[in-house]
Amino acid sequence: MSEIAKPKLEVCLSPALLHLFDVKNSIVVIIDVLRATSTICTALHNGAAKVIPVATVEECVNIGRQLDAITAGERDGKIAEGLLHGNSPFEYPEEFIGGKVLVLTTTNGTKLLHMAKDAVQIITGSFPNISAVCEYLESQGQNVILGCAAWKDRVNMEDTLFAGAVVSRIKEHFDVSCDSALAAETLYDAAKGDVFGFMRQASHFHRLSRYGLEEDIRFCLTPDGANVLPILKNGELVKEK
Repeated sequence: MSEIAKPKLEVCLSPALLHLFDVKNSIVVIIDVLRATSTICTALHNGAAKVIPVATVEECVNIGRQLDAITAGERDGKIAEGLLHGNSPFEYPEEFIGGKVLVLTTTNGTKLLHMAKDAVQIITGSFPNISAVCEYLESQGQNVILGCAAWKDRVNMEDTLFAGAVVSRIKEHFDVSCDSALAAETLYDAAKGDVFGFMRQASHFHRLSRYGLEEDIRFCLTPDGANVLPILKNGELVKEK
């Protein structure tokens, strides 16, 4: 009796490579560790009604006005001009975000999310919700693409590390014959003893630490601080029940 074929687990290291993957037959995990997908799971964990990801600041402002929502986002690590709130998970405690709608635009993460729109399902992942992500992917039995938002299409350390951490946790349930998945896992294996320390060499660490955001970075690299599953439904990210 032949063994049942396992679903594929692949890693796309940059949005510029997404066209090489079979998005239409896969669950896509959007990964933007510093800081979009960390902020999304934190906001939903703290009671946000939903998060609406948009590509531009103009869209963010317009939708925010229509829905009386909180508008937020960043460009190059700083609060985007015209918006009141940024991309820090610490900006969204329960007393502020509970029951509200967050409209969010970011440099890299929201762009990839829109590029992956034809996927079987889209979820978002980061270290603060890694367990929820892994449990969901194991339970679905479908092909998975771990999509790194990267930095302006250039491969980055933090998203690759998270992809590697997921591969490390769930690989026994999947066919992993993707070199970028194996490379990501190898990088994570080198870093896992001290991910924060390992990240000190990364370009985005230097970019954000110039703005005094080391605590943001530490939170975004720490497992399960906001362990919920954001899932895209009708263009809105909601907490999977």
